[in-house]
Amino acid sequence: MEQYEPDRLSPAQVAAMRRSFRNGRAALTRRSLLRASAGGALAVGGLGTLSACGIPAAGRSQGGVPAEDHSAKEKTVSFSNWTEYMDVDDSGKHHPTLEQFTKRTGIKVKYTEDINDNNEFFGKIKPQLAAGQDTGRDLIVLTDWLAARLIRLGWVQKLDPANLPHAYANLSAQFRSPDWDPGRAYSYVWQGISTVIAYNKKALDGVEVTSISDLLDNPRLKGRVGFLSEMRDSVGMTLLDMGKDPAKFTADDYDAAIARLQKAVDKGQIRRFTGNDYTSDLTSGDFAACVAWAGDVVQLKADSPDIDFLIPDSGYMTSTDNLLIPNKARHKTNAERLIDFYYEPKPAAELAAYINYVCPVDGVKAELEKIDKDAANNPLIIPDKAMAAKSHAFRSLSAKEETEFEAKFAKLTGA
Repeated sequence: MEQYEPDRLSPAQVAAMRRSFRNGRAALTRRSLLRASAGGALAVGGLGTLSACGIPAAGRSQGGVPAEDHSAKEKTVSFSNWTEYMDVDDSGKHHPTLEQFTKRTGIKVKYTEDINDNNEFFGKIKPQLAAGQDTGRDLIVLTDWLAARLIRLGWVQKLDPANLPHAYANLSAQFRSPDWDPGRAYSYVWQGISTVIAYNKKALDGVEVTSISDLLDNPRLKGRVGFLSEMRDSVGMTLLDMGKDPAKFTADDYDAAIARLQKAVDKGQIRRFTGNDYTSDLTSGDFAACVAWAGDVVQLKADSPDIDFLIPDSGYMTSTDNLLIPNKARHKTNAERLIDFYYEPKPAAELAAYINYVCPVDGVKAELEKIDKDAANNPLIIPDKAMAAKSHAFRSLSAKEETEFEAKFAKLTGA
């Protein structure tokens, strides 16, 4: 198990944190922009092509620290999530699926939208976890790289498969075994996020864009190209374009990708690196094309016929937000029952229809068709095999790699 030491952030890590606070993918607008109308397409998912057979055993036990489980006597569960990441009724006061869970089980859900940024939330819960104390939360949602960190530190509890029959059976194959949590021993997917190429057809004015190479090399796009300020997305898409697997790349591969991006910066090809604020550049035409998050672009596309996006032949990057139970949580079994509830097709479909992310639940299509047929038949919402095969994940990094890689990316972006 990785030993916890008080953080001594490098300048590169501080820069990365500031980018995330300011305009990163994890910022508040990430969800407010992705709240599309029924039938809107959105983010794709997939962590590589993996066996559809049962979930394999975890590679090794990290050993979280459980507390006495009060679930039997205390019919409650405390659930911390991101804003705009749960279905809401027309009044804006009720969460229908959570209320269905309570009606069925008698377990009341204390639902709190108190996650606005991964780093910020980590700073909030780190003191308690490091001290072996209860965070006051039974269930949290974190993006894959931070989920990996908490698992390495031994700060989350191992899940009991006996309480997760639907999750075990219905988790989509492409999400079953990320390298940071083999066999999903400590986490289950809440939703997936995709990185694609977006473009403004009017601004392109006939220029064909099909790949990252077009963004980096076509002189007709000079000064009108954008990349993301999130390292894993921009470098990951560049690695794919270079024929490298983001799940297996070496330090030399990373340096080569940075060098390729640096060349485009030096010659003025890349206008700037952005967070969600690329949406205004894309709409105005200041960006003819850019690396973007699919959900943002779908929302923009609904308002402008000039905006569209594509998935390069080389593939696209995907990441996940994940459900975890922190150490010392008082209501572990209740939390596991809530996880399992969202892996039943009906509530999973209701959630997907509202928030418009890719649903990680197999068998949801028939239920989603009852709500929105267009959404149910859109492979960007329920990925087919061809779509899943193009999906790639950025491999987990050691603490040393993260420091070194972020330093190089910060130098590239001028952060």
